[in-house]
Amino acid sequence: MAKTLKTAPRKAPAKISAAAKVPKVKPQAATAAATLTAPEPTPGQQPSLKIIGQYLKDLSFENPNAPLSLAPQQEQPDINISVNVNARNLGPSDFEVELHLDAKANSEGKVIFAADLLYCGMFRLENFPANLLHPAILIECPRMLFPFARQILADATRNGGFPPLMLDPIDFTVMYQRRLQQQATAQA
Repeated sequence: MAKTLKTAPRKAPAKISAAAKVPKVKPQAATAAATLTAPEPTPGQQPSLKIIGQYLKDLSFENPNAPLSLAPQQEQPDINISVNVNARNLGPSDFEVELHLDAKANSEGKVIFAADLLYCGMFRLENFPANLLHPAILIECPRMLFPFARQILADATRNGGFPPLMLDPIDFTVMYQRRLQQQATAQA
């Protein structure tokens, strides 16, 4: 299957094509929470990031043309994947981070399958300087969640009757940097 990987806002996915069987990582944007706050760090204390919990918040898998979609196809479907990261405060030092993966496979104008996954984690970040708080929440936290979300998506596509959709690692640093650039451009 030809796969593509993109990061885009949840409501406006953009298509990136690739002929390879492995998704190419071409991040475009991540949605960052505007106001993530934490208490001032205690002098002499090291920053601490702890996973309080992680959970599947929403999972949807559609195979709208089954059983016809399970028959051998003449050409490989185009698979488009969008990635979105959101975060919000739960308490003074606690944050919920959402990793949203949306995958759609199309062939000859028909949807082969559509998967939508929202995987979340609760994190406690203590003694982080203000300038490192956002990067820790929007880069490191989703990086920790990604392997679990990747496995759930692979299992869902396999259980839907297709080969497992195995995503390549995502560079959340690039996603974060591009989002900062987009925000700076929008404010200019």
